[in-house]
Amino acid sequence: MPAQAPPVVDERDGLRAYVIQQQDAYRAVIHGLTDEEAGLTPTRSSLSVGALVKHATHNQLVWGATVLAAPALAVDDRPLEEQHAERERMITWLEDDTVDAVLSAFDEASARVLDAIATIDLDTPVPVPPAPWNPPDVESWSVRWVWLHLIEELARHSGHADIIRESIDGATMFELIAGREGWPETPWIKPWRRAEAQEA
Repeated sequence: MPAQAPPVVDERDGLRAYVIQQQDAYRAVIHGLTDEEAGLTPTRSSLSVGALVKHATHNQLVWGATVLAAPALAVDDRPLEEQHAERERMITWLEDDTVDAVLSAFDEASARVLDAIATIDLDTPVPVPPAPWNPPDVESWSVRWVWLHLIEELARHSGHADIIRESIDGATMFELIAGREGWPETPWIKPWRRAEAQEA
């Protein structure tokens, strides 16, 4: 992932470019962590880097399903207890979670979203689901709104993950991107390497 999104030629290309950039932030922030480290909660928050990658996966799946159902309302027929349990699992690092498995699920959800961005009419109305945090006076959003909201949501939570990761081993986003992408070392950026993190 480059440090900046690439130039874009139109609105759909711009949405896709910025979603890709935010998706890749999660791959960078978990880069090099062991399964145990991915579940650490070194700040006052109960969140971990791994849990935030899972949460981003869940958010992409939910918003993707919402868009695919439009202009109808996406309906989840499962009992509320089951829905709540799934949401809880998807924001918690469980004992049997692994970085590889979580990233695989994340990549699958990310690919689905990118396919939907490429194919679904941006002006399609998306019914606003009933929820205390959604406006009661708005009947529908557009697919365009959903993708912009997803960018905002991914960016917000990747920022949370950045702080947690830095609290684990001092690694910051540019160092992690440089280490993951194999950038050359410069006076401004020293690519993250596992051995250096252990010595710190």
